[in-house]
Amino acid sequence: MSASPERKYDEHDLYALVESMGIPTTLYEHEPVFTVADHTATVDKQPGAQVKNLFLRDKKKTPYLLTAEHTTEVALKALKTTLGASGNLSFGSPELLWDTLGLKPGSVSPYGLINDVDRKVTFAIDSRLLEATFVNPHPLRNDRTLAMTPADLFRLLSHWGYVPIVLQFDAHGVPSPVAATA
Repeated sequence: MSASPERKYDEHDLYALVESMGIPTTLYEHEPVFTVADHTATVDKQPGAQVKNLFLRDKKKTPYLLTAEHTTEVALKALKTTLGASGNLSFGSPELLWDTLGLKPGSVSPYGLINDVDRKVTFAIDSRLLEATFVNPHPLRNDRTLAMTPADLFRLLSHWGYVPIVLQFDAHGVPSPVAATA
């Protein structure tokens, strides 16, 4: 498996890595979904937590990725303070998404961190996902879901050199950092 500026890792590279690490997964195929609402409306419920992924940037164009339980409210102004972002957070452009994670809009996922070879992205995860039996992100494309346990997701992230920032969100979407337990 080798990445270059011209070629990003794809879902087949991800599947091969996960298999080589002995991580059990379940792959679901479905119609392409672009939003949480699309996912909820068109995809049969898979066991475990359904996720939403926010690809964000600050005023210095520093990229951030938040993976949260799909019903979690997220207050971006409070999130910027918790993450130490420079200025307000806004959604990252399709170009920044491709340059950092090798993903197209609608396919945002923590699995895209496989392509962040320079480790430019700050990754945060909703603590509610750590309590789930399985988490269900897209495997670099939005017509599939690759389920694995939260502990195995953390194992994969660790393989890529990531220690996620674990956040607990209150009812108003205000995050607080918590210790990782996965």
